[in-house]
Amino acid sequence: EVQLVESGGGLVQAGESLRLSCAASGFTFDDYAVGWFRQTPGKGRQGVSCINSDGSTSYADSVKGRFTISRDNAKNTVYLQMNSLKPEDTDVYHCAIGDTSSCVSADFSSWAQGTQVTVSS
Repeated sequence: EVQLVESGGGLVQAGESLRLSCAASGFTFDDYAVGWFRQTPGKGRQGVSCINSDGSTSYADSVKGRFTISRDNAKNTVYLQMNSLKPEDTDVYHCAIGDTSSCVSADFSSWAQGTQVTVSS
């Protein structure tokens, strides 16, 4: 059974940092891309950052230079380091896995429950 467990969300002030973690089990982690997506009520899931099985990465324009995605295949975990956070980064963040090289939510098949990130001004 595929399991994805997120941690690391919370409430911070603008300019501060958070690190989100997504721990996976139940499948061959190395073979899959992992993505972080955000979801605002009333909007669809938007890609924030993805990392492919070969380690290549992609970022939404709004987070380039501030967020860094990485994976530790030995620990079956993907991290999203979020620096210089802004109030507009506030959202629920979900990690997901997919057999894909895209960062499009429709291409990801298994999703974690989501973790709230709130950035106050």
